[in-house]
Amino acid sequence: MAHLIRHKISNKITNAMNTASNKSQAKVSGVFARLGFQAATDEEALGFAECDDLDYDYRQGMRMDVLQTDEAGGEMDGDGMVEGDSHYQRDGTGPRGARKSTGSCEELAAQDKPKITAWEAGWNVTNAIQGMFVLGLPYAILHGGYLGLFLIIFAAVVCCYTGKILIACLYEENEDGERVRVRDSYVDIANACCAPRFPTLGGHVVNVAQIIELVMTCILYVVVSGNLMYNSFPNLPVSQKAWSVIATAALLPCAFLKNLKAVSKFSLLCTLAHFVINILVIAYCLSRAHDWAWEKVKFYIDVKKFPISIGIIVFSYTSQIFLPSLEGNMQKPSEFHCMMDWTHIAACVLKGLFALVAYLTWADDTKEVITDNLPGGIRAVVNIFLVAKALLSYPLPFFAAVEVFEKSLFQDGGRAMFPDCYGPGGQLKSWGLGLRIGLVVFTLLMAVFVPHFALLMGLTGSLTGAGLCFLLPSLFHLKLLWRKLLWHQVFFDVAIFVIGGICSISGFIHSIEGLIEAFKYNIQD
Repeated sequence: MAHLIRHKISNKITNAMNTASNKSQAKVSGVFARLGFQAATDEEALGFAECDDLDYDYRQGMRMDVLQTDEAGGEMDGDGMVEGDSHYQRDGTGPRGARKSTGSCEELAAQDKPKITAWEAGWNVTNAIQGMFVLGLPYAILHGGYLGLFLIIFAAVVCCYTGKILIACLYEENEDGERVRVRDSYVDIANACCAPRFPTLGGHVVNVAQIIELVMTCILYVVVSGNLMYNSFPNLPVSQKAWSVIATAALLPCAFLKNLKAVSKFSLLCTLAHFVINILVIAYCLSRAHDWAWEKVKFYIDVKKFPISIGIIVFSYTSQIFLPSLEGNMQKPSEFHCMMDWTHIAACVLKGLFALVAYLTWADDTKEVITDNLPGGIRAVVNIFLVAKALLSYPLPFFAAVEVFEKSLFQDGGRAMFPDCYGPGGQLKSWGLGLRIGLVVFTLLMAVFVPHFALLMGLTGSLTGAGLCFLLPSLFHLKLLWRKLLWHQVFFDVAIFVIGGICSISGFIHSIEGLIEAFKYNIQD
């Protein structure tokens, strides 16, 4: 009898270990497949895409793991979970106890994954917040004066803080008081805040905001490409809209992308080229230092246009979407806070100097894209490099948007609204390719009919940038960690939520008004 009892206990332990192993394999494979490109929702995080070949392997591994665990379904573990129910776990809505049971297996699996140092993580954050959209910051100073400079500093401080509290929402304390990572992404955090009544509502909200920001980023790349080429060769009988069409024709191969490995090889060169271009612009401005118009920098603001400037500044700092995945891939996650500090301090200093010296050089003649103010010869060279960077930067947000669409609508483990857009062998079906081409064409149509770089950037920053960087992190922090927060942390979170809400609403309204005015009076950039 005792032997029989020991045998049953041994079998149960073995089954439990196999169950944990299978679920952790499916989860580890699925997490980076589902969130690998969500992590790169920032418009400039091309350096982070160098791990895309691994992400592709994880996506394939996820499909096989899900099939294998589904076939093994029917066996129940100690908590009553069906073996192989990886979807429930992967969406971040599973019970906490089930996640704890797989913790050791996840740690062992994580040892085989490539990790990045704090410097490499900082490089990716720098790519996100020091991208080519800083070209619109001098235009923000035009309408905000010294308050615009203050806002550049304020946005850096707030975005650094909200990035930290967002990562804090990934962790909870176990019975021993140790911090354990129980969530993997922004979507997991959102779902946890809405559970148990609406366990997937938060994830849907975050995904919609992410898709809007990614698609708008693609549109901005096409807009800025047409704008730069038109102002580089004004004597050619080619309009800005025609240049946008030409740029989009070069982007059509993006619809055939399976991964970003080839594109990522150019990302480092593009980023370095952009820094060189910024240095050239600043050097030209410094050569005109004797003509700087300090008297033009105002202490008052343009009430109608300054809210648009807020959206522009906020949009230039957006990086929160990919921070959870970035922190999870760091060799020493404890260095995350230090990395956030020095990257945002550097961004604040560089952005402030760039915006100020550029505005002092051209004052009231400052244009929406500052390189359009350069003399003809220099402008053509600089703009061509910027167009090349914009075109090579386009695939990342485009592919990330495609990934979110496909995961949400076509590949959500049997719960998708539409049939899978991939065949049994992993090949893309013709109608799936048509949807990708349709997305490229949509970005072209928006760029042709709304060719206003600053207004679109302000609209996106006010609509999704403020939500993802200000509103949601502070709200989630209050919801998940309310009982552990000190009074000053509660005050900061509430203040950020209120200020972010006011800036978001006012910026959105004034950006829409600006677009209506631009259409009404046929105003060109």
